[in-house]
Amino acid sequence: MKISVIGTGYVGLVTGTCLAEVGNDVLCLDVDVNKINLLKEGEIPIYEPDLEDMVRRNVAAGRLRFTSNPEECTDHGLIQFIAVGTPPEEDGSADMQYVMKAARAIGRNMQDYRLIVDKSTVPVGTVDKVRTVVLEELVKRGVEIDFSVASNPEFLKEGAAVDDFMRPDRIIIGADDNKAIEFLRMLYAPFNRNHDRLVIMDARSAELTKYAANAMLATRISFMNELALLAEKLGADIEHVRRGIGSDPRIGYHFLYAGCGYGGSCFPKDVKALQRTAKENDIGLKILEAVEAVNTHQKEILLDKIQARFGSDLSGKTIALWGLAFKPNTDDMREAPSRILIAGLLAQGAIVSAYDPVAMDETERLFRNEASLKLADSPMSALEGADALVIVTEWKMFRAPDFGEIRRKLKNAVIFDGRNMYDPDRIRAEGFEYFAIGRL
Repeated sequence: MKISVIGTGYVGLVTGTCLAEVGNDVLCLDVDVNKINLLKEGEIPIYEPDLEDMVRRNVAAGRLRFTSNPEECTDHGLIQFIAVGTPPEEDGSADMQYVMKAARAIGRNMQDYRLIVDKSTVPVGTVDKVRTVVLEELVKRGVEIDFSVASNPEFLKEGAAVDDFMRPDRIIIGADDNKAIEFLRMLYAPFNRNHDRLVIMDARSAELTKYAANAMLATRISFMNELALLAEKLGADIEHVRRGIGSDPRIGYHFLYAGCGYGGSCFPKDVKALQRTAKENDIGLKILEAVEAVNTHQKEILLDKIQARFGSDLSGKTIALWGLAFKPNTDDMREAPSRILIAGLLAQGAIVSAYDPVAMDETERLFRNEASLKLADSPMSALEGADALVIVTEWKMFRAPDFGEIRRKLKNAVIFDGRNMYDPDRIRAEGFEYFAIGRL
């Protein structure tokens, strides 16, 4: 099938590349000419495991192409995916200007039937708004052309997006148009061979499903984080509690890990956007208000623990950080707990020595004027002369380090573990003071 994807950000690039991988003829559009030129050369502007090789492979095969020409994009694809950004406004609502611009461009340029698919995370009712603006453009042109609009929200985890797309848990299609449903059924057939993963529903339910999924996951995280603080006060171990409640099949083990808060481009934005949608409809989502408040507080927990150990004034102290991205296998630092911690440490006079396998360039961009932030070239070099080590992101490479070497490099054998990566008894047996989240 001929597919057009508008937007070559995280969602658009993964969507276009994976659809090309199974044999479709895909053209991706972006208004950023520099990004398009980079992609044409087989380079990608984000870090995502396996994506760069897949881009290069499909570009070389001629199945994946890139353009900055909207007319060419509209002419190419029978199916037009809108996968542009919807950044949060100051009031928490999603900024829809790029979605609407994409829809208008399709309406201005389409010459025959097009299936327009909202892939971006968008507020409930966006399918109706897209349909309206496309019709407006067709009326301006004085033409009548048949088209369909559907919702097909993405459920991609950063760091595992390629695998998520190629082996989806579910494929949500929101449409009341049988023609649109059948085209999408054909498109996703290669991803459905083992069993039918398509879930067909109306567009508004599909749009709400995306927000509800992320809100539920964020809720589980904040619940466990709040419970971890209680566990510390009660002398209980949150890891034991996690295993105890996770063994109940009604609860399960996923997203029950206590830590130093969630971040990224999805959970914070979508929790705020869903609250804003509820407010516009005279509904107060009190649970989500609490989820957000707990997460904001949790991002300050590591600094609180550091100050409890070393004092509120950290002047003259050097704190080593392992992990800067909001999660492993990405360089994304949007809403990352590391940013709150770094800012807090610097404000209290500390020197920060930090390392991350892939997020160093992004860290340098965000903190380029901070002389007290040192970026190390390896985990062990970040420890040289540091007063303590803080684990902020649970990269696999941090799971089984040489603790003897860590102890030799640190001034004080102190570890603050914001992701509960280590067994407290073992670490203390190695001679460390160990401060985790809700652990004994």
